[in-house]
Amino acid sequence: MSEKITSVTAVDDTSTTHTPNLPGAGISLVSAARIIAAGGVIAHPTESVWGLACDPNNAEAVQRLVRLKNRPLEKGLILVSGDVNHFSGLLHNLSGDQRARIDATWPGPVTWLVPHFDQIPPWVSGVHHSVALRHTNHPFTAALSRAFGGPIVSTSANPAGCQPARHKFQVLRYFGDALDFIGGGSTGGRASPSEIRDASSGRIVRAG
Repeated sequence: MSEKITSVTAVDDTSTTHTPNLPGAGISLVSAARIIAAGGVIAHPTESVWGLACDPNNAEAVQRLVRLKNRPLEKGLILVSGDVNHFSGLLHNLSGDQRARIDATWPGPVTWLVPHFDQIPPWVSGVHHSVALRHTNHPFTAALSRAFGGPIVSTSANPAGCQPARHKFQVLRYFGDALDFIGGGSTGGRASPSEIRDASSGRIVRAG
């Protein structure tokens, strides 16, 4: 869908990291998951910064997200989930050693580049033959993906060339009411973005 889901951004005022365990947090979680399923774009906290999320199978939602960020579609995007089984179709192509390297870091703030063998929409993988995957351990984001029923696109909540948002007020400053939901508590407090490694070689692409 090409239009926003709501005319006014839904803002969750919960401020603690462990949002899914708080009274009323389940309502925000279900709302966010439904908005994603309906083609919306939301902001949510991750291990280190706030992210923008949408349904990776919805081309129009992804295109709207990258327009908000002014990010070239060909650069590709990260898929995150709190359930490693959401990635089983991609991980089964890896060797035992490659899978062991990944399992040693998951769940956690390490993103792995995994060959996708054309199983991923081109608006997610961009021009690359691999796709970036992270099994997140952030409570809200992990629960959000499970409520949605699959991995979600997650990319830092900032326009290209600007610093990633570490607080909700920065997300609002960057995007105002252009998003359909902003909430999920706070980040995990890590100082650095997630580390990115190549599953085929084990090479560190971006230090974390």
